[in-house]
Amino acid sequence: MEFWPEFLASSGGREFVAGGVGGMAGVLAGHPLDTLRIRLQQPPPHVSSLMRRPPASASAAAMLRGILRAEGPAALYRGMSAPLASVAVQNALVFQVYAILSRSLESSSGTDPPSYTSVALAGVGTGALQTLILSPVELVKIRLQLEAREHTFRRAGQGGGPMATARAILKQEGLRGAYRGLTVTALRDAPAHGVYFWTYEYARERLHPGCRGGGEDEIEGLATMLVAGGLAGVASWVCCYPLDVVKSRLQAQTAFQAVRYRGVVDCFRRSVREEGFPVLWRGLGTAVARAFVVNGAIFSAYELALRFLASGNDQRMVMEEN
Repeated sequence: MEFWPEFLASSGGREFVAGGVGGMAGVLAGHPLDTLRIRLQQPPPHVSSLMRRPPASASAAAMLRGILRAEGPAALYRGMSAPLASVAVQNALVFQVYAILSRSLESSSGTDPPSYTSVALAGVGTGALQTLILSPVELVKIRLQLEAREHTFRRAGQGGGPMATARAILKQEGLRGAYRGLTVTALRDAPAHGVYFWTYEYARERLHPGCRGGGEDEIEGLATMLVAGGLAGVASWVCCYPLDVVKSRLQAQTAFQAVRYRGVVDCFRRSVREEGFPVLWRGLGTAVARAFVVNGAIFSAYELALRFLASGNDQRMVMEEN
């Protein structure tokens, strides 16, 4: 029982717990839009390189109506337990690693906030490290999100919850199969996290000048956190979205038995050849909408939890007018 007070008394402990709270808030806020994004990114059935023109893909609104009509609202939350179960630890580690890296990259000591260069480099390092946890989790999530679309998925014995799906992947594909898409996930997340944290720090300072200094009179309000977090999420997704499409297709391979990619480059080439360059941006609108909601929730929950843990429940929450 004495561990928690000592743990929360340290800055690392508070950053860890606040990061977990932020991560769970993000999953709860954005999973339905994430399911829609994953469905939009997949190739249409029976795509063939012999076709002169790629088949038309459904719009986000049409696909949403189809999912609700055929599978019900619960389908939008399929696979949520996989990231929700791990996101507390994952996001806690992300924010703590980021805080450690951003401080260690600064040559000067003191209370000044890290420079924007240190923020971006720390984000790149954080994104690269977190893929070791994120890649298997996203693999399970994607398989569950696509389960209803491909019936052979169930016949292969991979139906069920996240644990059953993870066991089936390990049994049938081994540890290498569990880390399918690791390379492209790292290529996506390392630069995206650099953009992510840089945009957040820059946006919050522009919206509330002086807030990075940390003074009591310079604390930003909820509106600033929501907008800055949302903009950070949008910027990070826009810069990495084509790689996310490739990653989703690579990790969904076993759910679509007719489609086989030999790697990142092969997936990129075949997708473009069969469906055109617009395929690399399919579902971007849904991803951007989700990114704004999710990352606004993540940063707001993180910052508010950090303040609460730092000063107890006497912390007054500052609310800004729009």
